[in-house]
Amino acid sequence: MTKEELGALILNSERQLYSTAKTILINDQDCADAIQETIVKAFSKIGTLRNDKYAKTWLIRILINECYTLLRKSSKLVSLEGMSEMTEIETDQKTDYSDLYRAVNSLKEELRMPVILYYIEDFNIKEIAQILEITEGAVQKRLARARGKLKRNLQESEELTV
Repeated sequence: MTKEELGALILNSERQLYSTAKTILINDQDCADAIQETIVKAFSKIGTLRNDKYAKTWLIRILINECYTLLRKSSKLVSLEGMSEMTEIETDQKTDYSDLYRAVNSLKEELRMPVILYYIEDFNIKEIAQILEITEGAVQKRLARARGKLKRNLQESEELTV
């Protein structure tokens, strides 16, 4: 892959890069920092890409690693309880978010990432497995568990509003 092709891929993947970063990082500035570092790393490590057809998967994997690195560096890792409290605070502040978005956002990260990548970013099971470095079966199981949790969460929130 040439640097020009990588540049075009990055421009075409801008929305996916942002929304993937946003599933891990809360702050928009942190997302921008992670994306910037991803772009720098991608250009400097372009020679490590073995197959051009996996370039997008490779780019998303770099981004996820950068997001986790940023979390570690900035010590913004919060407990699950803290994350659910943050989610509640955010959803109170932003009333335009749908119930489904809140439900997805409340999932543990190991379930949320496959849901975002599959349903929002339109990656297939094989690509998600490569991005998250897990088996295809694990991706399918996580999606099934996430769907079950989402169904329960949405039914509970519907019962509360009725």
